[in-house]
Amino acid sequence: MDYILSIDQGTTSTRAIIFDHDGNPVTSGQLEHDQIFPKAGWVEHDATQIWNNTREVIGQALSKANITRHSIAAVGITNQRETTIIWDRATGEPVYNAIVWQDTRTQAIIDRIADGDTNRFKKKTGLPLATYFSASKIVWMLDNVDGVRERAEAGELAFGTPDTWVLWNLTGGPDGGVHATDITNASRTLLMDLETRTWSEEILAELKIPATLMPEIRSSSEVYGTVSSSSLLREVPVAGILGDQQAATFGQAAFDAGDSKNTYGTGNFLLTNTGTEIVHSTNGLITTLAYQLGDEAPRYAIEGSIAVTGSLVQWLRDNLGIISRSEEVETLAASVDDNGGVYFVPAFSGLFAPHWRPDARGAILGLTRFANKGHIARAALEATAFQTSDVVDAANADADVAMTELRVDGGMVANSALMQFQADILNLPVIRPVVAETTALGAAYAAGLAVNYWSGIDELRTNWQEGERWEPSMPAEERERLLRNWKKAISKTLDWVDEDTD
Repeated sequence: MDYILSIDQGTTSTRAIIFDHDGNPVTSGQLEHDQIFPKAGWVEHDATQIWNNTREVIGQALSKANITRHSIAAVGITNQRETTIIWDRATGEPVYNAIVWQDTRTQAIIDRIADGDTNRFKKKTGLPLATYFSASKIVWMLDNVDGVRERAEAGELAFGTPDTWVLWNLTGGPDGGVHATDITNASRTLLMDLETRTWSEEILAELKIPATLMPEIRSSSEVYGTVSSSSLLREVPVAGILGDQQAATFGQAAFDAGDSKNTYGTGNFLLTNTGTEIVHSTNGLITTLAYQLGDEAPRYAIEGSIAVTGSLVQWLRDNLGIISRSEEVETLAASVDDNGGVYFVPAFSGLFAPHWRPDARGAILGLTRFANKGHIARAALEATAFQTSDVVDAANADADVAMTELRVDGGMVANSALMQFQADILNLPVIRPVVAETTALGAAYAAGLAVNYWSGIDELRTNWQEGERWEPSMPAEERERLLRNWKKAISKTLDWVDEDTD
């Protein structure tokens, strides 16, 4: 068995990437899926389209390199987290579109559950009450889609985040599909007890979510089942599952307490491994599971979740039309010497960590007649670095030892100007590995470990190699000026949503 195949089911696309024993990508397939916006604040995906794309990208990856299932040792899955799918166990038909993690329609449900205390479940789950997580999305479907509550209570329906949906379909769907998730994805639902790593009967009962909906919680690295006979990968074991940010952390070889990484994707996500200790942030970060290998003790992490970074570039492309391809944003931003006093706070779904302000909305500030589309493009990219600075500051405040470098990955790290600005704003070295596909690689590692394709995490550490490094060079007074204005811009976006706004 020469390779591991990783399925990366992301927010904007689904990819299949085949890795060799050195952790290098051999070939891949990728398809985007539709982004559905029925109303302001609503974000949906077609789960059936996602599954069809998954099957197709597997075929693309295998055919490009003329590889068959006989050369694949195992399949790993990584996925957009929190996105909520409910489907019929007998037919495999979703009862409604997938409600995406960015969706904010459930704010009224959150307000009702919180009753003035958004931290009431935080000690048990590690999470504040927010629309971000899966629980309120499940409640919305139960209460707003005809017949769903009755069918759920009768045991006819299944819930899952995209990892569970892909696993269930891969392993047979209605014909014996495995209904399971791993601890990293379970920890993002607002329904799992961090200490017991089981579904909280208390929270399920309070939210009136039938326990029969829920998948089995398993480790991140074990054989869950084998691919069904209807797939090109038939009989290959599915042996690894990690939520996308935990997968990127694993792919960066951040296995030990204190190791950190930041992923630049649709949103940005900073994770710091806290080892076997559950650390509760006092600075606006959330507590989550990092990974669990088989029967070993689970590893935990604190996370700074930023909702909008890469998707802001897509917004410039699709909504404003000031670029025709995402890659053009770097050239447009470089057409001006600085941001021209323009700051862009992309609070399209409110502000996530470390602020947790659902009442915030996006704003472009500091506009004058001097400002042009180059300044807006530059401000959009700088917003990514500024938001990352906010969560790094929070992580440093929670940690015993301050960060000395930041390992980065994700699509936006190809933008050298952004990475240099990130190093300057953080006043830290920023390091990109040789293999930037760390999310898919992490899922491949988890699967490979379960079938002894790799001997252990020490072997994986040797695969990680530094690719490029950016050192800070900005004068301290300029850094302080930019950050001061950024914080001023944040303050102008708060308290926007009230009874007069939808």
